[in-house]
Amino acid sequence: MILAAGRGERMRPITDSMPKALVEVQGKSLLEQHLERVRMAGIETVVINLGWLGEQIAECIGGGQAYGLNVIYSPEGDKILETGGGIHRALPMLGRDPFLVINADIHTDMPLPPEAPVANDLGHLVLVPTPENKGHGDFDLDDGRVVDNDNPGLTFSGVAVYRPELFADCEPGRFPLAPLLRSAARAGRLGGSLYKGLWEDVGTPERLTELNRR
Repeated sequence: MILAAGRGERMRPITDSMPKALVEVQGKSLLEQHLERVRMAGIETVVINLGWLGEQIAECIGGGQAYGLNVIYSPEGDKILETGGGIHRALPMLGRDPFLVINADIHTDMPLPPEAPVANDLGHLVLVPTPENKGHGDFDLDDGRVVDNDNPGLTFSGVAVYRPELFADCEPGRFPLAPLLRSAARAGRLGGSLYKGLWEDVGTPERLTELNRR
């Protein structure tokens, strides 16, 4: 699943007229870059959630044939469900097995797919070193286990593999993903790995300009 429904407030005014997922980095949209990479990884079916100006995404990507994929859409309309709610709504399209989720607004060459959750784990997160422009991290890692503590040094990359069971107690509607991940980490049921290669959160026009200058 690729999460592409967000409004992209920090990217305004660019995102006043286009969804953030269609912003171009080095001549190609973020969404197209992700689609090409998941196909190279052997993935054949992708669910994309749609929200702000989502019709532009559907028009651009269509059924995914140009990328060798079967693309299914999960439209959220004007009531964007956040990361947790968006994934929960799409669960019937994602099946019973662990599934890959990618935030559309990152630029990376990270190998896909990441490790699958082991044994009793509910998910596997890929973490990255916390960028200088980010005030604090999200989690830490201890021997392949994601740790939720008071002074985390690593940042969640927006790339992960989840089991549907992570959402077993959730109700339909709008809710964030982070509390579910923190709860799973505290329960010892969240694995993780560290990626130190190319990874950028394309969060502001200034960062986009910097990336396109490289």
